Parts: sequence; C-alpha cells; structure tokens
Amino acid sequence: MPDFTSFYQALQDTALERWREKFTARLDSLSAENHGDYSRWNTALTQLPKVATAVTDFRADDLHIQCPIDIDNEGLESSLKLLIPWRKGPYKINDLLIDCEWHSDWKWQRIKKHIRPLKNRLVLDVGCGNGYHCWRMYGEGASLVIGIDPSWLFYMQFQAIKHFTGEQPVHLLPIGIEQFPANSNAFDTVFSMGVFYHRRSPIEHLLQLKNALRKEGELVLETLIIEGEQGMSLVPDDRYAKMRNVWFLPSIATMTQWLQRCGFTNIQVVDVNQTTIAEQRTTSWMPYESLQDFLDASDSNKTIEGYPAPRRATFIAQKS
Repeated sequence: MPDFTSFYQALQDTALERWREKFTARLDSLSAENHGDYSRWNTALTQLPKVATAVTDFRADDLHIQCPIDIDNEGLESSLKLLIPWRKGPYKINDLLIDCEWHSDWKWQRIKKHIRPLKNRLVLDVGCGNGYHCWRMYGEGASLVIGIDPSWLFYMQFQAIKHFTGEQPVHLLPIGIEQFPANSNAFDTVFSMGVFYHRRSPIEHLLQLKNALRKEGELVLETLIIEGEQGMSLVPDDRYAKMRNVWFLPSIATMTQWLQRCGFTNIQVVDVNQTTIAEQRTTSWMPYESLQDFLDASDSNKTIEGYPAPRRATFIAQKS
C-alpha cells in the first residue's frame, strides 16, 4: 500500500487543506498490489541502496542526484531497469544516466522563460508521468508541487527517484484529474502538458483545469496541434502516430477559441515546434518503438497513417 502521510502533512496551511478528507478517502483505498507487474516494480524499489543524504540539483537538465557514497552502477542500473520503460527524463544518479525516451528537459527549457515565476507558488502538474517536470518546478522555487497521473509504473519510478532526493514538497498521486477534488480553486499554476489530445472531451478538460486554479491563476497547456483556421480540428479515424487514444488535434486558432469560451483570458502561444527523433527516441531505458517508428518512412512530415507529423504548441492563459 502506498503511504501518503507526508502528502497529507504538506496540505497543512495551504488552500488544499480543506480537501484533506476527500484526498484521504480516495487515496487510502489505492493499491498497486493487484497489478501484474507489481512484484517486479517492488523488487526494483527494495533493491535500491540506502542513502542517508543526497544532494540534488533540481535545476540541472539531468536532475543530477549526487549521493555521498559510492554506488555500484551495474547493480543500480539493473534495479532501475526493472521499471522500464522510462519515458520522461533524463535523470542522473552519481554517474548513472537514466536516458529516457523523451528529452523532457528540452520542453522545460522552451517554456520556463515564458511562465510566471514559480517561487512560493502552489503548483499542479496534470498527467505528470514519472514526475520529471514536477522536480523542475520545485527547482524554480515552488512551495508545493503535486503531480497526478493514474499510471502505477510512473508512480513507482517517481518513488525510485524520491528514494534518493529525500522528503521534498513534491508529491505524485496515482490518480487522474477525474479523481481530483473538483472546483478546488487552489493552485497558482496548473500545467497540462501532453495530455489534452488524449481527452475525449476537450472542453471538459479545460474546465477541469480552470476549476483547479485560483482566481488569476495561470494555466500552462502544451498539446498537439495542426495548421488551419479557427474551427479546424483533426479527429483521427483510428490511430494517430500508432496511438489509439488521440481524439482532438485543434488548430492554434481553434484552441485559442476553446480557451476563451471556457473563460480564460490573456491567452498567448509561447512556443510551436515539430517533435524530432532527437527529442523522442528509443534508448536502452525505453527499448520499444518510438517516434521514428510512428512516422512515414519516406516522409518524416507525416505519421505512418498519413496525418501531419506531431507538432506541438504551448499556450499560457489566465483564469479570470
């Protein structure tokens, strides 16, 4: 059973304290033990070397964790690879680099200069994966960072990293936004990066994000987009880049309109880029298919299904 005691303690004297009973009711019943991979994941965590105090550079692109003892790299690598696939990163523990599928540091570098300073802010990261960006948000001075993602594998990966970083005000909850207290109106900044196109109801997702923000709080939303006029949106027939769960890829104008209709103001598009096979790729830590396998072999500007290749835009908006 996961232990959320430190998370509950972190809620004290925050805008989320009044939701503690709801969090307790939802979280204390959770367990990964029935998952078919639980034994392997648990072995990975129990094999990790004991470390009294490590020094972590939360502003480093590889989130460098320096332990005060020599660590057997081969043994550590063997343990952490029981948690494959590692998708978001990179991480570095002493000399061991966890070279994940995504260069998540590139995304962070693209957006951090555009967002409001995170110092002393209460932050929510929706669909946070294994929490890489949560640590980077803490590195920018956030007072408390909460990441939510229903994947138990990502939760276990987060716990493996936290084993070395120690008790910081960064917490990952293995739940989706549907299980998060509705209308919390609590967060200074809410991130939704790489989630929007997986939602069957885009407007509902925007309203969920809005209702998590305090008045004048900031939304940072990154999503797949297509080129086109207002009103245009791509709805794949079946798969998009081999993904079954892609529902809506709006144009920038359409996304802006949706944000406006949901009550957001001061909407900006701060970054647009096409994902490359240098940013998302197969590694020894994620040895399965990746972007190169999802694109047309003769035209990298198209997916294997013939749709426009993944192109992403980051929107920043304010709750009025």
